Amino acid sequence: MLSEFDLIKRYFHRQYPSDPRFALGNGDDCALIAPTKGTQLAISSDMLVSGRHFFADADPAMLGHKCLAVNLSDLAAMGAKPLGFTLAIALPEADESWLAPFSEGMLRLADQYQCRLIGGDTTKGPLTISITIFGEIPPTTAMRRDAAKVDDDIWISGTLGDARLALAAYWNELALSDSAHLAAARRMHMPAPRIELGMALRGIAHAALDISDGLVGDLNHILTSSQVGASLDVDTLPAGPILTQQTQEIQRQFCLAGGDDYELCFTAPPELREAVLEAGRRSQTPVTRVGKILASRGLQIFDRAGNPLDLRPSSFDHFTSA
Repeated sequence: MLSEFDLIKRYFHRQYPSDPRFALGNGDDCALIAPTKGTQLAISSDMLVSGRHFFADADPAMLGHKCLAVNLSDLAAMGAKPLGFTLAIALPEADESWLAPFSEGMLRLADQYQCRLIGGDTTKGPLTISITIFGEIPPTTAMRRDAAKVDDDIWISGTLGDARLALAAYWNELALSDSAHLAAARRMHMPAPRIELGMALRGIAHAALDISDGLVGDLNHILTSSQVGASLDVDTLPAGPILTQQTQEIQRQFCLAGGDDYELCFTAPPELREAVLEAGRRSQTPVTRVGKILASRGLQIFDRAGNPLDLRPSSFDHFTSA
């Protein structure tokens, strides 16, 4: 049986090239980091709990990827460049057949974004994974939730709803072919953090966040913080390729309140539409204009013809959702 320190050394200790931003990495009581001169630190934490945020039998390599991806997605929403992260994990047992693919999936994604594992903790307990991530960003360029302006366009990166569609199939809410379920499930288990797009939107977008609990609920965080309202054209929402095979009702529902998409929702002035499109091209990320920021509070939803719709989708809530 692996001891705590053997476990850390075998699966989570890495040797990195020298970098002046990291005076001390993992292995001591604290890591010592400093962002590049002239930048600010961006810091975010996420906790994933077995049975709440992922299935108990989730593929460990995919789970390792997702645990870090959701934190990278927070950096993307601010326009920050990844620096490093800490990992705190409670494990029912030190199972090497689970730890090896979990760490491989996580560290493969970390290497892709040059994001160092710089510390953390392990203990025995119900499977719980908590990551704190650090990034850097030039001052005044962060895309804050309280920065949306009246008349801003509302944009969405990528596509929405396939992750929720996969969950519906897991829960037997609807039937999918094996190939369709597999494709949709990949969006659920291995989201792509939009780091490149977030950085490309610096100085262009006003407000942004990542869509984790569903578009309607997450967009309302921007509206509340910015003290504005919005209109959405539900039929312009970019449904995922598997979701487009479903009925219009399901497409609307899952795009509006699906959750687990980890796409960016952001606002930008209409005169910068071409700049937004160019940011999407440079980051190789599709972007779609789906609505507008209004002075009057609240969220209004319309169909393609401009007819108001009485849709009241509810997004995921960590304490009240099933």
